Amino acid sequence: MQIPISIVGAGPGALDLLTRRAEDLLRRADVLIWTDSLINPEITEIVPAYCEKIPTSSLTLEEILALLIEKNQEGKKVIRLHDGDPCLYGAISEQICGLLEAGIDFEIIPGVSAYQATAATLKRELTIPGVVQTIILTRASGRTGIPKKECLQSLAAHQASLCLYLSARHVEESQKILLEHYPEETPVAISYRISWPDEWLTIVPLKEMASTSREKKLIRTTLYLISPALRETQKRSKLYSPEHHHLFRPNE
Repeated sequence: MQIPISIVGAGPGALDLLTRRAEDLLRRADVLIWTDSLINPEITEIVPAYCEKIPTSSLTLEEILALLIEKNQEGKKVIRLHDGDPCLYGAISEQICGLLEAGIDFEIIPGVSAYQATAATLKRELTIPGVVQTIILTRASGRTGIPKKECLQSLAAHQASLCLYLSARHVEESQKILLEHYPEETPVAISYRISWPDEWLTIVPLKEMASTSREKKLIRTTLYLISPALRETQKRSKLYSPEHHHLFRPNE
C-alpha cells in the first residue's frame, strides 16, 4: 500500500504553534523536504535521527517533484513542510498537479497562518459587530501579478480587515492605494517573523506604514494587517446579550 505524501503547514514559526497532527507526522518522517528559507530550524529538529532532511530554497519545482516522487516510491514516509498554512501562498497547486499526474497519493495538513498569530499576539479580534465583519487575505501585485478583478484598489474599497502578505517590497505603492480608501489614521499592524525569537510587531497609523517599514529595512517575511478593528472598541455582539435568545438560551 502506497504511503501518502504529507504536505504539512509548519505555522508561523514557533515550535509550539504546530498542530498536534503536524507534530505527529514529523516525528514519524523518513524524509523531510522543507522550505528552509522560511521555516524555523527548531521545527526540523523533532524529526527522528534517521530522517533525511532536504532543504528546497535553491531547488526548482521540477527538482522538488522528482524528490517527492522518488522518495515516495522507495516506500518512505515523506513530509513536504511549508511555512504557515500551505493552502495560503504556499505554491502547492503545481506540486499537487505533479503528484496527481504521477499517481502519487497525498494529504494536506493545515497550519496556523501569520495573520492569525498576529491578531492573537495583539490580543485583538478582527471581526467586530458594527465595525468590521470581513477579513480579506491578499498581496500586492509584484512579479507574480494578480487578477485585475482582485486588484488592491478594488479590495481596499471594502474597508475590511485587510491582511497584506508578500508586499514589503511594494509598501509605498500599497500605502498610496490604501490611503485612497482607508482614513490615514487607520491602525496597521506590521508583523515581522511573528512567533520567531526575533519577532517584531507594532501598530502604526496607515500614513506611517511605508516609512516605518523602510526604517526597519523590512523586505520579506512581513505581514501588514490593516483594520479598524485594531482600535480599542466597546462594541459587543448580540451572542451573549441577555436580550438575545437562541436555541441554547431560549426566551422563557
